[in-house]
Amino acid sequence: MARQVRRAFKYRFYPTEEQAAELSRTFGCVRLVYNKALEERTRAWHGEKRRISYAQSSALLTQWKKTEELAFLAEVSSVPLQQALRHLQTAFVNFFAKRAAYPRFKSRKRSRASAEYTRSAFTLRDGRLTLAKLGAPLDIRWSRPLPEGAEPSTATVSCDRAGRWFVSLLCQDTIAGGPATDALVGVDAGITALVTLSSGEKIANPRHERRDRARLARAQRNLARKAPDSANRDRARRKVARVHARIADRRRDFLHKLSTRLVRENQTVVIEDLAVRNLLKNRRLARAISDAAWAELRSMLEYKCAWYGRDLVVIDRWFPSSKLCGTCGTVRTKLPLNFREWTCECGVVHDRDVNAARNIRAAGLAASACGDGVRPQRDTSRTGRSSAKQETQRATAGTPRSWAEEEVK
Repeated sequence: MARQVRRAFKYRFYPTEEQAAELSRTFGCVRLVYNKALEERTRAWHGEKRRISYAQSSALLTQWKKTEELAFLAEVSSVPLQQALRHLQTAFVNFFAKRAAYPRFKSRKRSRASAEYTRSAFTLRDGRLTLAKLGAPLDIRWSRPLPEGAEPSTATVSCDRAGRWFVSLLCQDTIAGGPATDALVGVDAGITALVTLSSGEKIANPRHERRDRARLARAQRNLARKAPDSANRDRARRKVARVHARIADRRRDFLHKLSTRLVRENQTVVIEDLAVRNLLKNRRLARAISDAAWAELRSMLEYKCAWYGRDLVVIDRWFPSSKLCGTCGTVRTKLPLNFREWTCECGVVHDRDVNAARNIRAAGLAASACGDGVRPQRDTSRTGRSSAKQETQRATAGTPRSWAEEEVK
């Protein structure tokens, strides 16, 4: 069954010097407007207990443009500035709904440099995209075609830390449903094997960061020797950023292929609700866990299952998938990380990861049958009850920890 979804198509482009300068100015103005609006809203709330709406923020922007100090805001396109105010409004809506933390100020060095243009601020004709205030069309590498007859609603221009320029076009696209299948698979995430399937298949962890670790270390040592605020330091910083970008691109490509395969081959995918943020507190495993990118894999599975009409079942993180014998139901008290195989009291020898994946599949089958465990809300430290507190309470009560929580101990 075909579905209509909003889908972003991202392309790389190569701006001229004039275009790069104008876009960089726009990025700076967007960041300034966002920060000033956030400052005004924070001051109004803490000082006067008064909320400022999007309309009031827009009126403030008009006033800022009329001042001598901020008159340069009128020299760039007004659309990205208005979009920055809309994004701030969305951030506050999410904060008051307890879905996110309080909005933070954007940093020139750490925040993503981007600007969003709506239909009134760009034109797309015959494969030529022209943004407001730029004059000439962008030199885009059209790596894949846009959906036939699609009219992009927004165009987001960004520049990453490696100096690469991208434009993302948001379009309405038709996604055909996946091939009919009744297969159900349990997925156990790990470090040695990135995922282990309930069928017994293990997909090795490519360890992209480890493969480029020597190159990254050389680039970082070279950066450390440069004088602060010098042109040489800026060039060295970009070399470091390019290594990071290479690692991230290869990791993302691998996860896209893996998640697409899982969604296409199975009607139901069952995973564990891992507390990745808590696992990263372990200094010995944090680097390997970050390189595995379990959270990114879960995010891909979530939206691809929605696209292709599949079911994603997320079982409780306290389910003892590794320590539970899938034959007799016995639960081991302890199962250290170095125990890759273990023998149950009933005499069955279990491969740790395969046994966990099969138990996850069985738990997902039971959860989907009774309607529980499908896409639960993720725990955050902002909800008033952190995952760390839950872990302590559940452990004190004698509830078995999940395999991942046990492994980091």
